[in-house]
Amino acid sequence: MEKAKNIGEYIAGFPAETQAVLQQVRSTIKAAAPDAVECIAYAMPAYKLNGHPLVYFAGYAGHIGFYATPTGHSQFEEELSKFKQGKGSVQFPLSQPMPLDLIARIVQFRVTETLAKPKKK
Repeated sequence: MEKAKNIGEYIAGFPAETQAVLQQVRSTIKAAAPDAVECIAYAMPAYKLNGHPLVYFAGYAGHIGFYATPTGHSQFEEELSKFKQGKGSVQFPLSQPMPLDLIARIVQFRVTETLAKPKKK
């Protein structure tokens, strides 16, 4: 895939079924963090709030990767335990319904945590 310049381009590079799921994840994040700024970081969709990284997500052949920095994952460790995980990442299989409510709660947790930090310039 060619390097996307924005999240819309990123999502458009996937098959239609995956695009629909990526769009759901995007909408869920935007609803949970309406003041977050969308961008591309590490070649994937990213959200920043007050200059701080909030969350990232990425599409793959069989799953959606979700990255909420270590604190977002540790705070929801029990609920995320049923999904395959890596260091700072969790994989939500495309073969299962996307846990949008869980994603929203993780994002809201990260928003609260991030707003407690000094704003980055």
